[in-house]
Amino acid sequence: MNNQKGFTLIELVVVIVILGILAAVAVPRFVNMQSDARIAAVNGASGAIKGAGAIAHAQALIKGQTGATGSITMEGNTVSLVYGYPATAAGGIDNAVDVDGFTYTAATGVFSLDGSPTPATCSVTYAEPTGANLSPTYTVNTAGCN
Repeated sequence: MNNQKGFTLIELVVVIVILGILAAVAVPRFVNMQSDARIAAVNGASGAIKGAGAIAHAQALIKGQTGATGSITMEGNTVSLVYGYPATAAGGIDNAVDVDGFTYTAATGVFSLDGSPTPATCSVTYAEPTGANLSPTYTVNTAGCN
């Protein structure tokens, strides 16, 4: 009798079918993980932006820069202020915080996540206070992160 070594065609087909089933189950879960990661990145950026705003406000209070306009220096960057909080305009909140992977649009105050399916709606929006003794608003939008 001949000693043959190797796999039969049926064994190979069964292995290919099993790998196909595993791939069909794993790929959608991997795609969902990317969406979750983008949402987590936007939420993390929101926290960083809120933290930078709070630190800038604390420094503005110490330096007496709580009027309609003013400026402070954070980490060597001049930060423009509006009522003691970073301004939405260029040189304001964008100088107070450094969030990698996000693009800031000063005209709208939007930090949009680079590489997301719809960056405009996978973002954090910062709006400076509109008057004395008011706080800025932060809006997280994750609709375009999927």
